[in-house]
Amino acid sequence: MKIELIWSRQVFDSRGNPTIEVDVQLDSGAKGRAIVPSGASTGIHEALELRDNDPGKFLGRSVYRAVDHVNTILNRQLKGFNAFYQRELDQRMINLDGTENKSNLGANAILGVSIATAKAAANGLNIPLYRYLGGADAHMLPMPMIQMIGGGMHADNVIEVQDFLIIPVGAKSFSHAMEIAFNVYNSTRKVFQSHQMVIATSDEGGFWPQFDSNEKALSFLTEGIEKAGYIPMKDVSIALDIASSHFYADGIYKLRTEQKELASTQFIDLQESWLKKYPVISLEDSCSEDDWEGWIQLTHRLGDKVQLIGDDLFTTNVKRIEKGVACKAANAVLIKMNQIGTLTETLDAIEVTRKSGYRPVISARSGETEDTTMVDLCIATNAGQIKVGSMARSERLVKYNELLRVEEALGSGAGFANPFQ
Repeated sequence: MKIELIWSRQVFDSRGNPTIEVDVQLDSGAKGRAIVPSGASTGIHEALELRDNDPGKFLGRSVYRAVDHVNTILNRQLKGFNAFYQRELDQRMINLDGTENKSNLGANAILGVSIATAKAAANGLNIPLYRYLGGADAHMLPMPMIQMIGGGMHADNVIEVQDFLIIPVGAKSFSHAMEIAFNVYNSTRKVFQSHQMVIATSDEGGFWPQFDSNEKALSFLTEGIEKAGYIPMKDVSIALDIASSHFYADGIYKLRTEQKELASTQFIDLQESWLKKYPVISLEDSCSEDDWEGWIQLTHRLGDKVQLIGDDLFTTNVKRIEKGVACKAANAVLIKMNQIGTLTETLDAIEVTRKSGYRPVISARSGETEDTTMVDLCIATNAGQIKVGSMARSERLVKYNELLRVEEALGSGAGFANPFQ
């Protein structure tokens, strides 16, 4: 089970941008492959995704340097390493990089090797990756958070709020949750069509119409839930990814669509007004990544009413999660492996989140791939919630389909998480 060869190549993600794919082969013949996703809406505290920045190659977005680091430095330094020693392997790469944000070798290079090694080890044992990572207790299918409408940087900033999602809180199983999501997705499409609205598809598969306000999107989505025959809040609720860091500057939240400039307190007031009118039970990045005072105020006011997820606030970083817990900011953490750059650091972030009484939410990125590692991570840790994207685009559906396969494989041993009941 020792590493015999590590090699990589440049491939493409769901937005057509270059990304890195890594293969690891063990001396037993077992192999593992990982493709690293990429975010559009990235926080400033994330680990560095290394790109070449050469305008003559793929508009500066190529990842040949990261590929080279895998094929030379990491292949040479990790050859002969026991693939079962995941924590030691990840730490070795962190030490080789030598920076806080993995900017020398690139978090994309390091994460690719980290995941591919774990997959090779699991394949060598002929067991699923979720079983290898989670052991005998890995059994919980997550409650999905499914995008219906895209905005923000996922939809050319047509409106400020980045994601309007549904949570099928009335579902009895994961497969039942997906049936509900299918019905609401298609019903919402009909709502837009009835209003003669032109709809495109956002980066994560949700609808992308033009709205004159963020609240209008909430109104249309609520109508879509009702048209599908469901009772808002009882059967289906709404989650919002505000992604507020992208329209925050100098202490002000600037809503261009509505021609408003709001201080933190006013912006929290606005979101609270949405909670009173619509079936919203989860808010993500309601305040900017470094607006700690805003987060503290938000949590004090709304923390016992809705789930408050920190994404850019925490960036899957244990130190930032611990800071948030200490000052009582948010009550849930979005988990993205490429924000931190190794598998074991991601597992540590989930553990700290749980021990702190916060909820972990496993998340995809806007630039996704056919890789399904996030599904295994979610099942392995019994995280309970997953945020993949919408009911369209194959890089999203490949995750949902894998979850359906896991549900079938676990059979009567499968659980289904519903943290909102």
